[in-house]
Amino acid sequence: MSKKKGHHGGAWKVAYADFVTAMMALFMVLWLTSQDQRIKEAVERAFRNPFSSVTKESVGIIPNKDTQAIRNSSGNFDSASAVELTMLRRLNQDLMKSLETDPDSTGENSVKLDLTPEGLSINVFDRAHKPIFEPQSTTLTTYGEWVFSTLAWQISRYNSFAIELEGHTEKGNPPLRPDYGDWEISADRAAAIRRKLLEHGVSSGQIRKVAGYGDTVPMPNAEPTDEINRRVTVLLNVRAAKS
Repeated sequence: MSKKKGHHGGAWKVAYADFVTAMMALFMVLWLTSQDQRIKEAVERAFRNPFSSVTKESVGIIPNKDTQAIRNSSGNFDSASAVELTMLRRLNQDLMKSLETDPDSTGENSVKLDLTPEGLSINVFDRAHKPIFEPQSTTLTTYGEWVFSTLAWQISRYNSFAIELEGHTEKGNPPLRPDYGDWEISADRAAAIRRKLLEHGVSSGQIRKVAGYGDTVPMPNAEPTDEINRRVTVLLNVRAAKS
């Protein structure tokens, strides 16, 4: 009578597969419980209707409120990749965190960050009580040195964006000399910021434009003579970086 041959069963494989699946589910639950309410709601929507979770306004199931805001303004970011949009949002957040440590904070922000159809616009205001330049000069104050060295350090970490620098003034300033007025000082201040950015690590190849606009481009809803118009604008341009 022949002896029956034994063989190894496959039950352990099934058990191992169940274990791996359970671990994946555990990690997913742990990740979800650590997220904020906005992300939890987005994941819920994705499971309820998976075919509509990825839209033109989103780069995934996580809602992209910055992209939506940009698309609602003039222009859009159709030419920008999801990676560039992610970098812009991260840079925006990093800059806000860095500037929260303002050593001379008086409750009124000297820096305004805006996501625009072109990229990230950074307005640095030269206020009388908190100047970034010496009066009617292109020399940075100690506070101005801190602001632009902080901006330069953060911007230098994201070298895929082209940089445009614009100097602006308010209306009504008497010219320093017959041949030197708002146009000249706004251009020279933008050039001074270019040198400061380069000094603190920004690549010279990133800077595509340095210009002075005098008093011709006031801030929206501001009187032309308001000091808020005295500023330097740093634009991190997505479109120019591709050209």
